[in-house]
Amino acid sequence: MPKVFLSPSTQEWNKYATDGNEELYMNLLADRIEPYLRSCGISFVRNDPVRNVTGAIADSNAGVYDVHLALHSNAAPENLAGRLRGIDIYYAPKSSQSERLANIIANNLKSIYPLPDKVRAIPTYSLGEVLRTKAIAVLCELGYHDNYADEAWLKNNLEAIARNIVNSLCDYFGIPFISAGAVRWGTVTTDGSNLNIRDYPSLSGKIIGSMPDGANVMINGETDGWYVVNYNGIIGYSSSQFITL
Repeated sequence: MPKVFLSPSTQEWNKYATDGNEELYMNLLADRIEPYLRSCGISFVRNDPVRNVTGAIADSNAGVYDVHLALHSNAAPENLAGRLRGIDIYYAPKSSQSERLANIIANNLKSIYPLPDKVRAIPTYSLGEVLRTKAIAVLCELGYHDNYADEAWLKNNLEAIARNIVNSLCDYFGIPFISAGAVRWGTVTTDGSNLNIRDYPSLSGKIIGSMPDGANVMINGETDGWYVVNYNGIIGYSSSQFITL
């Protein structure tokens, strides 16, 4: 199952047009992203907020992740302060997968951003979080925080943005999107045999683990007769027919 390094901004000095700052609101966004990741079976590690971008890159590279997702908001140059709007999703120009992910995110965000023609995926030749990470990486600049309209859109739509971004990750990974819900616990109920854990909610999904009859299992999501389960650190899909809540 996919694993993401979630890296919201640590730039508390980037003040918003009215109140708050970039670090605060990108971490509030990450807080809302986490339940959707969990429900969709995407495991994640979050950056350390006391470390800078160099630390985030080092921590990401110290692990094994499928995607490094950096969350930021933008600010215009001084001569254009407060006058620019739009969303930029940066990708590594030499990585077709980084570009593919950036385009998926940008295209999906167009459905919720009020100026869809100002949402774009663009290459970066300087951003370390995109160019220096081992994982496929994108950096999302989610509007201009020095623009009153963009600031208001961002603050008022954190939940919708979180849902939209995780939906994009699911599109990229080729797994179903599942709305966030409460974590539940269940008990494996079979005829004494093991219950398989698969990497996709289908009998054709690859078996990545199993649970014995009577095992207690964490349930993070549900889709079409399958539960997203976490059993002893193995995250995947198991048939809901054989799990009793």
